[in-house]
Amino acid sequence: MPATFPEMWESRVRTLLRDEQLAPWLEGIPEIDTEVLEVGSGAASESNIIHIPITTFRPGVLINNTTYPLALVSYDDTSMTVKLDKYQTNPTSLTDDQANGSSYSQIDSVTRSHREDIVDAKFAKAIHALAPQENVAGKTFVIKATGEEVTPGGRRKLVWKDIISARRGANASGMKKKGRRLVLCDDHVNDLLEDNSNKYAEQLADYLSGKIKGNLAGFEMYENADNPKYTAAGVKKAWGAVPGSTDLTASVFFHPENVAKKTGMTKQYFSESKTDTRTQQNEYALRHYFIAVPVMDRYSGAIL
Repeated sequence: MPATFPEMWESRVRTLLRDEQLAPWLEGIPEIDTEVLEVGSGAASESNIIHIPITTFRPGVLINNTTYPLALVSYDDTSMTVKLDKYQTNPTSLTDDQANGSSYSQIDSVTRSHREDIVDAKFAKAIHALAPQENVAGKTFVIKATGEEVTPGGRRKLVWKDIISARRGANASGMKKKGRRLVLCDDHVNDLLEDNSNKYAEQLADYLSGKIKGNLAGFEMYENADNPKYTAAGVKKAWGAVPGSTDLTASVFFHPENVAKKTGMTKQYFSESKTDTRTQQNEYALRHYFIAVPVMDRYSGAIL
């Protein structure tokens, strides 16, 4: 085992988690300018926390245990302490040949599944946090799509007028017009790609790649595979809740100026094969800290 394994692999993985496979709908949003503090290093209760001035960040929005188990730790008159979410991968076995690789291509190949699982989880939780809990007049906006019925009493297709309704809801909340982002779920992407009658379809849909592009009705358009679920009554399901038969997936819109995000520490865990006489396998796992939440409980919406 090369002596440089821990430093070389951990440094490379940390760089990849920062730079690759970023959610496009979060790109360009600056991270909170504060130091990440590690508490209880190595213990089961280990955490990453940040201290934020109250004038920068509103404490009320974080107290929402349907999305996070109380990320807000404490606050006083001038600042508050927020705990970042912890993402851990299950250990996987590596052969000695795999573990001895020191080239970037070898490191990238062996750690890919761990990185991808963490990236998928943290951005699925981020879009869940940015989606509003329910419709609140003048603050947040939640409606159902109004197109052709796909399943009896259930999902309807997304149509152009639904996006206009979202625009009206954003206007009513006072959301700044420049920079609004609409993150479509898979079903709604398909609905718009199929809508050849829409005079805006050619501007919106890249039919060769099957992707949504550009701007529509004042929204920068994005897509995401892991958007949150809502009940038929229009209430957001808790993070990790089992989907019900009548639940609906949401397309989510928000303004980037109302998003706070912070990347914490990344750690790797490795046990050498020489310490395991039974399987004679190396084991590898990752731990990563991250949070993305709305600054205020407003300026967001969902189309179900």
